[in-house]
Amino acid sequence: MLDMPAIRQDLKTVYDLAPNPDLAAQMSAEYARMSRVVSPVDWAIHAPYVAAINALKRERNATILAHNYMTPEIYHGIADVVGDSLQLAVEATRTSADVIVQCGVHFMAETSKILNPAKIVLMPDMAAGCSLAESITATGVAEMRAKYPGAPVVSYVNTTAEVKAASDICCTSSNAVQIIRALDADTIIMTPDKYLAQNVAAQVPEKRIVWWDGSCIVHEQYTAQDIRDFRDWNPGTRIIAHPECPPDVVAEADFSGSTKGILDYVSAERPERAMLVTECSMASNISDAHPDVEFIGPCNMCPYMKKITLEKVLWSLHTMTTQVEVAPDIADKARLAVQRMIDLSAASN
Repeated sequence: MLDMPAIRQDLKTVYDLAPNPDLAAQMSAEYARMSRVVSPVDWAIHAPYVAAINALKRERNATILAHNYMTPEIYHGIADVVGDSLQLAVEATRTSADVIVQCGVHFMAETSKILNPAKIVLMPDMAAGCSLAESITATGVAEMRAKYPGAPVVSYVNTTAEVKAASDICCTSSNAVQIIRALDADTIIMTPDKYLAQNVAAQVPEKRIVWWDGSCIVHEQYTAQDIRDFRDWNPGTRIIAHPECPPDVVAEADFSGSTKGILDYVSAERPERAMLVTECSMASNISDAHPDVEFIGPCNMCPYMKKITLEKVLWSLHTMTTQVEVAPDIADKARLAVQRMIDLSAASN
């Protein structure tokens, strides 16, 4: 666990991090991307951190990869690349930076390290885990193989390096249907998200999909009755669900897709009002780019994603001590599963 009082004291000896309205005004271009959801007072607090991090990135030749669930000040203020798990994995293979800072959760940092074994990968808070990643181990994969002999294992990218290494190929919510359709097998094992597996199965009825009993602590909270009630209270609202939600929730939605799919849908459709049935930072991060869309509740936050803060990112880059390592034998096997996903996704596009 990070000693935040000590970290704050350490940072204050090097950086001027006091709230600074003048600096905030000078950084109006950065603020314009988040002004709809970040108050001027909060921006005056964030601006010194954003300025310090962006300067330190140049000094370290570092790039920041930020997931769509990051808070707006990270997503718009310091990120060099933003996206869903697939986009971040692809960009991790393309970067020429010496240092990758992963603003997301731990399995994402592992994926970046797997794809870039010679680079330094920093994780601002090692405690930023994932309920899905923690729901299965390599032993669980072996159990599924024993139960369904000969069936290939498709593991969601939301898994540890050890689980990826025990799998045949990875997938994300944006390419899972592509991956399953492309595999030459009648029975396919999907781990660890049972809801993603069930939603994919509905779209690929020609395959027999069996799954591990895991779920996301954010998306499993939504119910079909919640969606029906919300429609009654807010008629005309476009409801957009992530495929980690239970199948009856997805069935009630107007559209279901990955975080990238959700972004693309909102950009193309421009609904007057929209409810994103996913982690609530999604709506915050795209609201300024879509001023004509009113984003309305609910809001379920991922406690793991929210462990990543500007303060921790600055400390991570300042000290270079939060480096993620993956054992070479595990990394080599996991890299095959991740690269197969990237290659197959590219070939299908």
